[in-house]
Amino acid sequence: MGTALRESEIRREEVFITTKLWNSNQVGYDSTLQECERSLRRLGLTYVDLYLIHWPVQGNSNSIEVWRAMVWLLREGKARAIGVSNYTIDDLKEILQDSDIVPAVNQVEFHPFLYQKELLGFCEKNTIQLEAYSPLTRGKKLNHPTILAVAKKYGNKTPAQVLIRWSLQHGLVVIPKSIHEERIQENSQVFDFQIMPEEMKLLDSLNENLQTVFLS
Repeated sequence: MGTALRESEIRREEVFITTKLWNSNQVGYDSTLQECERSLRRLGLTYVDLYLIHWPVQGNSNSIEVWRAMVWLLREGKARAIGVSNYTIDDLKEILQDSDIVPAVNQVEFHPFLYQKELLGFCEKNTIQLEAYSPLTRGKKLNHPTILAVAKKYGNKTPAQVLIRWSLQHGLVVIPKSIHEERIQENSQVFDFQIMPEEMKLLDSLNENLQTVFLS
């Protein structure tokens, strides 16, 4: 990423870069700072726009110290924003009760088949932006009859565009992944239509707690 940015004509300020603190590096205050510095050196940058704790490590007695280090990185400008990933409501409450700095983001898997309604409501109440990874179910549900029917109703829209639009209308930041230029362009073409309330309710009803991140 750092090499691509340096070799392009794009200004640093025009790119939003996120990286994460890996699970095994959640040892404590110093290890968190060191790992961020290591990431910045590898990227060749002086700051990242968003630094996330990758996953809540259950039973980690150092979690408070890790978050305290994250706050230091924020205040020192090493990260423009700090947040978490894959955190449940209980995980978030643990941070909120020990710090006056609220995570800016909670990045989780989110789509109609994993509609985490309670988590979304908690994040909204506490001004935590929910960010959806794997919003396209890693392709596993693109041919679901309901998704196909909704896509057909909106003319030339694809199932992927319907899934992205559904997330956007729930107030999420959406990060679909693709290595194909045409699909990247397709994924961006979701601002010229709106899913009507009746179809939103239909899509909301598809939840089956499907976590594709654990599927091979």
